[in-house]
Amino acid sequence: MAKDLNEHSTADGVLEGVDLRGKHVFVTGAVSGLGAETARALVARGASVIGTAREARIHAETVAEIREAAAFGGSFEVVALELDDLASVRKAADALVERGERFDLVVANAGVMATPFGRTKDGFELQFGVNVVGHFVLIQRLTPLMREGARLIVLSSNSHRFADADLDDPNFEHTEYEPWFSYSRAKTGNALLALAFDLKNRDRGIRAASVHPGLIQTGIGRHLDPAETQATMKTVTEEREKAGKPPFEGKTIAQGAATTVWAGVVADPDVIGGRYCEDCRVADTLSDDEEADLLEGGVRPYALDPDHALAYWEMLERLASERD
Repeated sequence: MAKDLNEHSTADGVLEGVDLRGKHVFVTGAVSGLGAETARALVARGASVIGTAREARIHAETVAEIREAAAFGGSFEVVALELDDLASVRKAADALVERGERFDLVVANAGVMATPFGRTKDGFELQFGVNVVGHFVLIQRLTPLMREGARLIVLSSNSHRFADADLDDPNFEHTEYEPWFSYSRAKTGNALLALAFDLKNRDRGIRAASVHPGLIQTGIGRHLDPAETQATMKTVTEEREKAGKPPFEGKTIAQGAATTVWAGVVADPDVIGGRYCEDCRVADTLSDDEEADLLEGGVRPYALDPDHALAYWEMLERLASERD
């Protein structure tokens, strides 16, 4: 009988009874938050996971906990990688290519959110550079290592519904910068990245999907003003009450990792391929002009547009000087 999975499901619940012995997984940002929970749940089912970190030593306790969870031959290894530095990305990816490690699942999990304006070491606007460009270069270099039947899962966000990606000014050279606007554009970019990858690789049996993990308190929110966040949530809650909607319930980290492992391991690849997923299911599609509630789901059509996705991919190839 199929599992009854929903917004309350956890990564462990999704993977209950799943045997991942012999499976090899790569996860960015695997030593904290959602990435750490994703890695832990996978190694606990026997998977061999390679995770990335900027500085693994400061997360030694988390690394030890993930390794302690390993069962059935599962393992956890950490490699250094900084998504805001393409030299670092290429160095880490090329070392894996040299090793010849083959992957059944790649999870583009790491990211930054609502940061002050900044630029990566390669000159990209920070949120675009880390969330999208760094992962794009990494994925390009890891693609030859992905086995037939492998999957790519890219973490997006329901924030994508507030801004489409901008192919003309991705680095805010002519657009006024606003942290949440930039984040929304980058999260649309993540969805387009997954869709383009799926379109380009489905013929050889490799699929991809983007995932909204839910609203969760993790380290990615370190740039947010707690008072401002609390005020925003209070306003949204009051608006929901006036509209007769139920109170908002945030997710735990265990619940936040559920859709990632569902799409990456459990779901039918033909169901999730090229799609945007949330709450352990494929999200409903909103119209472009339909009002989006910050606390509710749905995906904008522009994040599912194949031509838009392939044009976005071509732009990334040009900007990062990284081609198939």
